[in-house]
Amino acid sequence: MVDSKQQWKAWLYLAPAIVLLLVFTVWPIINTVRMSLLENYSGLQATAGAQFQFGLGNFLKVVRYRQFTQCLKNTCILCFLTVPISTILALLIAVALNSIKFLQKGLQTIFFLPYVTNSIAIGMVFAAMFNIVGSFYGTENELIVTAGIINNVIEFFGGTHINWINYGSSYAANIFVMVVYIVWNALPFKILVLLGGLQGINKQYYEAAKVDGTPRRRVFTKITVPLLSPMLAYVVITGFIGGFKEYTSIVGIFGETMGPPDAAKRLNTMVGFIYDSLSSNSQGRASAAALILFAIILVVTLINNQVSKKRVHY
Repeated sequence: MVDSKQQWKAWLYLAPAIVLLLVFTVWPIINTVRMSLLENYSGLQATAGAQFQFGLGNFLKVVRYRQFTQCLKNTCILCFLTVPISTILALLIAVALNSIKFLQKGLQTIFFLPYVTNSIAIGMVFAAMFNIVGSFYGTENELIVTAGIINNVIEFFGGTHINWINYGSSYAANIFVMVVYIVWNALPFKILVLLGGLQGINKQYYEAAKVDGTPRRRVFTKITVPLLSPMLAYVVITGFIGGFKEYTSIVGIFGETMGPPDAAKRLNTMVGFIYDSLSSNSQGRASAAALILFAIILVVTLINNQVSKKRVHY
């Protein structure tokens, strides 16, 4: 503990970090709340000297805006689909990696590579994989479609090509592509966290189960999952937080249109809604939408924490 006479030195050392937090974290939060409570707030108009009344009009406009419901729906669908799927897959892969001794380090590196790769670049690769490259008429005037990699695989196994992301594609197909991409992109971090947790479990539990002849399925459900529950709770909570902030993955697949050419903004999310408001110089509406998103994330996090208290074994 720092001597009371020497506390000024501690505050002096902490001063740069405190100043940076105040300038780049605390003040933006306060300013966001302020702008959200100013009716029809616009940065350009404020610079010109315009005055704005305090009120809740920005929140009402966000809720009543015709695209808000669609943005919230897209965000919830992507979040509640991708988080459970990615968590379960990450758990199974982490358990498999933990049991493999040969080339374990190399496999860990391979699984971790997507985490250090740019999300937009990965999205462009996925867009090329699901894309229909083009179509042309053959010698007998029949329409021949040049499908992408995924459709080539489907046709190889006897199926017919699917319009995943191009003009005329369905909402379900678009969501499927986004779920595949987000799950694949989320796996590395979760695998790393869960693998670290697995390697920290006392091996005596497994040795005792082996002596008792306990089946592997029971070992997994009664030993591995309970002892790994703190890590599982962590990846679930962080997964939901990241899921509600989903934006770059959709831009990587569909570009700024946030949807196929004939249905622009079809897959827009809450973060995309905020960016759209900022681009239209509606900082008040953007701030209100950001606070609504913050409230949703806070509620989901609190629910996860309450569930974790009953299910997590420390």
